[in-house]
Amino acid sequence: MSRKKIVIIGGVAGGASCAARCRRLDETAEILLLDRGPYVSFANCGLPYYVGDVIKDESKLLLASEALFRDRFNIEVRTRHEAVAIDRDKREIEVRELATGRVYRESYDVLVLSPGAMAVRPPLPGIDLPGIFVMRSIPDSRDVRAWIDAKQAKSAVVVGGGFIGLEMAENLAHRGLSVTVVEMLNQVMPPLDPEMAQPVQQHMKDHGIKMALGDGVAGFETNGTGQLVVSTKSGAAHAGDLVILAIGVRPETALAKAAGLELGERGGIRVDDQMHTSDPHIWAVGDAVETRDIVTNQATLIPLAGPANRQGRIAADVICGRDSHFRGVQGTAICGVFGIAVASTGASEKALQRAGITDYEKVYLHPNHHVGYYPGAKSINLKLIFRKSDGRILGAQAVGEADVARRIDVIATAIQFGGTVYDLEEAELCYAPQFGGAKDPVNFAGMIASNALRGDNPLADWGQLGSESVFLLDVRDPDEFEEGHIPGAVNLPLNEIRSRMEELPRDREISIYCGVGQRAYYATRILLQNGYHARNLAGGIRTYKQIEAANRY
Repeated sequence: MSRKKIVIIGGVAGGASCAARCRRLDETAEILLLDRGPYVSFANCGLPYYVGDVIKDESKLLLASEALFRDRFNIEVRTRHEAVAIDRDKREIEVRELATGRVYRESYDVLVLSPGAMAVRPPLPGIDLPGIFVMRSIPDSRDVRAWIDAKQAKSAVVVGGGFIGLEMAENLAHRGLSVTVVEMLNQVMPPLDPEMAQPVQQHMKDHGIKMALGDGVAGFETNGTGQLVVSTKSGAAHAGDLVILAIGVRPETALAKAAGLELGERGGIRVDDQMHTSDPHIWAVGDAVETRDIVTNQATLIPLAGPANRQGRIAADVICGRDSHFRGVQGTAICGVFGIAVASTGASEKALQRAGITDYEKVYLHPNHHVGYYPGAKSINLKLIFRKSDGRILGAQAVGEADVARRIDVIATAIQFGGTVYDLEEAELCYAPQFGGAKDPVNFAGMIASNALRGDNPLADWGQLGSESVFLLDVRDPDEFEEGHIPGAVNLPLNEIRSRMEELPRDREISIYCGVGQRAYYATRILLQNGYHARNLAGGIRTYKQIEAANRY
């Protein structure tokens, strides 16, 4: 290998992984990594838990130091050095040493941009008041901890109901603060479909978190007691001793844009599947780049550590002469909130609709995470979305107390390999009573979807409830029906269907439901084989309650 000079702007997941991989592949290269922050590699996903005292030692958030890069990898790292300009013709960058203000130039043969993303701070009245924080760096978390201690804070307002917003709400509550979450959308966790976010919202309320959904922020001010007040567009006001802004991030593209590099339609740096930018000597990785969603095939921004790490490795491979390609992203992610996990992979239903994709179907199910006879079984709310034409898996979402990650990880892997619901049906997964069942929840999801595609278990549309052309049949036992049922439903218990099916109409579609879907499936099979137009409302009345609760927001 010929000796080359590789300069990397930005550390953390993308830049740091690229630097280390470059060294493993090329022992002769000169590698320089610049970062304007004080730390080259830290666990930003752990910041909320440091605020919440779950992680008590700040040093645990530091993954690699300048000394480690120097001594182990022979990589020079300069923190608090900011790249301020790129001269593409001369292949030089202009750098400012933040401690002294000194500006100097640095040449490169290869340049890698890993500038990350900045927290969004909208230009609203009062946005710069003391006590309003974002959460992107160790100094940010340090400032929040110091403010809570100095003010003896008792309350907080979190603006934004995404991953960071929910994690901050939980961790502030761990510190004993009363917390209000303000979210412009009608749901928390925007990657999820509304009905799948509903149990998360209810769970947070059950743990004392106040929720203000469907109400955007109008501005900030202080009141007579020194608290911050978050005013919303509806006219509501939410007071707290501090405010956390968690309304998203924006790719850091100023340096790339000023250098004339091409940006994508979503505002990120445009790269190909080898992480090349529009300049053949410049690569880009991480939160600042725009990449391809493998499900919708559209450009997307995914500010997640996993893709950033993989992109860093791909760029390093290509820089060092290997023919590596980035497959794209599918947005696999998980969040923990007060003992439950919220996870998703691939496309949501609303994302498919935004992309104009109509060839899809969905199933809901609520299986236990392991067999019911073994103590401690917990249910998982699971939604699987798949293509009607061939059964290809498009996405999945799950909420539950136990083993949610394992199920979503299996489905995420299947999506990456172009798997179908028939593959899930046949997947051979671990089974022992305390870990799962002979039919795992993933198998169940595949079986329900496969049965629907084969015509064995036609699915009814929850959106058709109330249609005069549909006969709504509840096949639960009478006592269950009396405890609560879908308006307009007629009760005919499953065990009586064979002897009483003549009471059912043959000239109308029959939409069947039970508690979670299994008895409705049995009833659907009976009626189909007796000449009725029967369909199963997947997920049963439990799914109905989630949909109805989501529609109320």
